[in-house]
Amino acid sequence: MYYVIKRMEIAGSHQLKLDYESKCRNLHGHNWIVTVFMKSEEVNANGMIMDFTHIKRAIHDRLDHNHINDVVGELNPTAENMAKWICDQLGKCCYKVSVQESEGNIAIYERD
Repeated sequence: MYYVIKRMEIAGSHQLKLDYESKCRNLHGHNWIVTVFMKSEEVNANGMIMDFTHIKRAIHDRLDHNHINDVVGELNPTAENMAKWICDQLGKCCYKVSVQESEGNIAIYERD
């Protein structure tokens, strides 16, 4: 089994849609630390699961310095939902994504 881990810092804003009062309902920003975990029994013709640059383009380049709500559409951009959205963007080889929203606050999505 081959494994690849890509860690990125993403600066952006978001506004959560919540059914309770919270300051997170207001427009605010974070410097998220996103860690992508990929695995495959095989590598491609280039000897890779996926090029690190392609992972960066698919995730960092789309989210960094953007309003996350605009990128993910109707999805409520919680750290949990962002982790799943990121995983879905990278296809079946991506099996886990960690999104650290701030020190001590981390959400993880892992495929079964």
